[in-house]
Amino acid sequence: MLILIAPDSFKSSATAAEAAIALAAGAHRVLPDADVALYPMADGGEGTIAALTTSGAVRVAEVAVTDAIGRPRTARYGMDSVGTAIIEVAEASGLPHVAGHLAPLTASTWGTGLVIADALAHGAREILLCLGGSATTDGGAGILRALGARALGANGEVDDGGAALAHIGQIDLAGLLPAARLARWRLACDVDNPLTGENGAAAVFGPQKGAGPADVAKLDAALGHWARLLNRDVGPLDEASPGVGAAGGTPAALIAAFDAELVPGARLVADAIGLTARIPEADLLITGEGSFDSQSLDGKVVGTLAQLASGAGVPVLVVAGAAKAGRETAARAGIVGARSIADGPRALAELMAKPAPLIEAAAADMLATFAAGLAAQGPELGRPGL
Repeated sequence: MLILIAPDSFKSSATAAEAAIALAAGAHRVLPDADVALYPMADGGEGTIAALTTSGAVRVAEVAVTDAIGRPRTARYGMDSVGTAIIEVAEASGLPHVAGHLAPLTASTWGTGLVIADALAHGAREILLCLGGSATTDGGAGILRALGARALGANGEVDDGGAALAHIGQIDLAGLLPAARLARWRLACDVDNPLTGENGAAAVFGPQKGAGPADVAKLDAALGHWARLLNRDVGPLDEASPGVGAAGGTPAALIAAFDAELVPGARLVADAIGLTARIPEADLLITGEGSFDSQSLDGKVVGTLAQLASGAGVPVLVVAGAAKAGRETAARAGIVGARSIADGPRALAELMAKPAPLIEAAAADMLATFAAGLAAQGPELGRPGL
């Protein structure tokens, strides 16, 4: 019997690798002779480098850059054997690094651009940029500038940050790194927000980055101006296109300048680590995340894996910090069981402090119930060997 263990991280509590180990321990409690294979997952945002590194697919490099508000920081990126650089926006320009010092109007992706420049200098021929967890709303302008472009206003170079986009009058690409133009660009994304408007980068994600209502209005207008400049000076961009509003609108500059392609992040990771190819062989797939809700089924790890497994006729179990999705919603996605790690009334802080034993126990309990149900209802309901 083959059980695939493929969780996302339990945010701020357990990494995907830690969660996978705990789930596997729970599975072995119930089925000690099962072949259990671990595939820690990510959705193309934070944790993607770790997921690919765990699979042995990439080596990790470090580079000195700056964070979203200009302070020195060291960022990691991955490089595989064929020259694909795996870079997370959150490594340099992430929200956790500036907690307590949020700067919604001036935060910049400049540091992420420095990571990309280093990867290109070390031979990267493809940039896989993982969007998610950014502290910025600058439309990718910082990245473009770090790669050699200039944002010019009435008095010369314009400052970094989303609000400053409104003061740019011209984008000059004369100094853009040739390697950036030659590279293939893919942007791993798990949201479908447009660049501007009520569902855009500023309106939806700005508040979590410290933007108040007046800031959101200012940033939204600035991003609209930036989109018009990109179309005029750089390349075609549809600001209403799904996903362009991810990571503070970072895709906008990269689509216009490099014809970057937006790709579903979770599927990309599953393919890269060999999980997609393994699913049809499996008898069961166990996944998990911090909060299992309706959004989990819309491009996130759990929903993506449920879709892949359902297509192969493989049942899926979900263990989560909180299981909020309704039973019917889960069943429609091919998920046959889902439960929280809470084993009774517990404070959230308590659940997050030591999640591994709770994840293990929840997996064992759910798998025991699932296996008993199959035994009672007949072998025809299971996969061969289950």
